[in-house]
Amino acid sequence: MTTFDKRKDAFENKFAHDEELRFKAESRRNKLLGLWAAGLLGKTGADAEAYAKEVIVADFEQAGEEDVFRKVRKDFDAAGVQQSDHQIRRTMDELMQTAIGQIRDAT
Repeated sequence: MTTFDKRKDAFENKFAHDEELRFKAESRRNKLLGLWAAGLLGKTGADAEAYAKEVIVADFEQAGEEDVFRKVRKDFDAAGVQQSDHQIRRTMDELMQTAIGQIRDAT
């Protein structure tokens, strides 16, 4: 195996590892977001956990995080929860940092 092949394999392995960590962080962020939103929607216990799972599943509708944002926005609007788009997006960003920290601490 040449040095070039070793470097290529190392790069591919790092990319796969980084993508796995990104997926885990996004999933954890979505769960945390779902629990946050559930609290604002008045859900507790098993209902809050079920809602968090709905938010996680919503992320598989399309690439990116817009599908998650749209679900929370729609649910807030339907329930009359007063949160601006900016507040929801800011919370998503903050929870992503929390999720990354939790995953980093777990490894």
